[in-house]
Amino acid sequence: MEKITIWVEQACAYFGLTGDMIPIMRHGALVIVAILLAGLSGCAVRKLLIPLVKKITARTEAQWDEVIFNEQVLKSASHIIPAIIIWLLLPMVFYEYPTVREVLTRLTAIYITVMAVRTSIVFIDSFKQLEGDKRTSTQQYLYSFCGVLKILMVFIAAIIVVAIAIDKSPATLFAGLGATSAILMLVFKDTIEGLVAGIRLTSADMLHKGDWITVNAAGANGIVEEMSLTTVKVRNFDNTITTVSPTTLVSGSFQNWIGMQESAGRKAVRKIYYDFNSIAVVDKELRQRLTEKKYFTEEELLAIEQKEPITVNLTLFRLFMEQWLSRRPEVNTDMLILVHQLEATQSGLPIEMVFFLRDKDGITYNHNVATIMEHAYAFSRDFGLRIYQQFPEQ
Repeated sequence: MEKITIWVEQACAYFGLTGDMIPIMRHGALVIVAILLAGLSGCAVRKLLIPLVKKITARTEAQWDEVIFNEQVLKSASHIIPAIIIWLLLPMVFYEYPTVREVLTRLTAIYITVMAVRTSIVFIDSFKQLEGDKRTSTQQYLYSFCGVLKILMVFIAAIIVVAIAIDKSPATLFAGLGATSAILMLVFKDTIEGLVAGIRLTSADMLHKGDWITVNAAGANGIVEEMSLTTVKVRNFDNTITTVSPTTLVSGSFQNWIGMQESAGRKAVRKIYYDFNSIAVVDKELRQRLTEKKYFTEEELLAIEQKEPITVNLTLFRLFMEQWLSRRPEVNTDMLILVHQLEATQSGLPIEMVFFLRDKDGITYNHNVATIMEHAYAFSRDFGLRIYQQFPEQ
């Protein structure tokens, strides 16, 4: 800068400029040079350094470096370099104008602080790209910590900006915050409660990203898409989005279907109510019909009658349904298959069927359950059973 100053003064003398024109020309030239240097440094970072970093990360086998040092992070960081150049050159450019130098120095320092925080936030947000459809407990802890870290960074940056603007030490402002801690606790009440609730959800392994949950109080029934400090975003199966606070999940109750999703089958429980008047002892006609339609063989019926000489049609129906379910390819035979009787009601005698289906997808699951129950309704007639049906009053 000193050489530029000397060169400008020589140029002014060469062209015959004297008086107030010399300082104006000198500072004008220094300002132009400072701007050019800052612009060249920013251009060099964007055109040379960023492509170099991207090439280096692309050649490595690891994925994390490409995610963390992505283009958004590098571009955001590139805006800081020109500001630092300006901040370093200001004392040399405006050495004769201390007031202007002080104002511009503070503005530049504020800009550097804001851009540094912005770059840090973009850097922290880039960790999300390392996640898959599911989020482990460790990742959720890290995500919650990053959320708190971003809030602290913004808060500290605001204090530093105010300290720069009023020319005070940031430590002095932080010391004065003790008196306003109660107000800060009130302002960040939801954030603090959400953080504690999020830690409880994660530490107890209650919820992860990608889980299917049902929250009756909030009308949520779908997949967890996002978990933050203050909200849990659930995409319902009708593609609507419901946001629930972690505090609500911890203090209330919700149903997590992760056990079913990770198990070998999805449970199905269905009931059929039979008219008491249709329950009867098996006679020759019913016995012949069951063998003709190949519900049972003669040997199977003889084996049953040896154990229970007086056999009831409902007993045969229960035994047949258990055998029939065990032969269905969509039913997981390694898990429970049970057809049993419940306590009698005014609406008939309930028979409950419990089984597990291999395919847990919602559409396929419901179609398979419907097919099984349709067969059960049709089989009932052949066993001489009538399903209870209440007709509306005329």
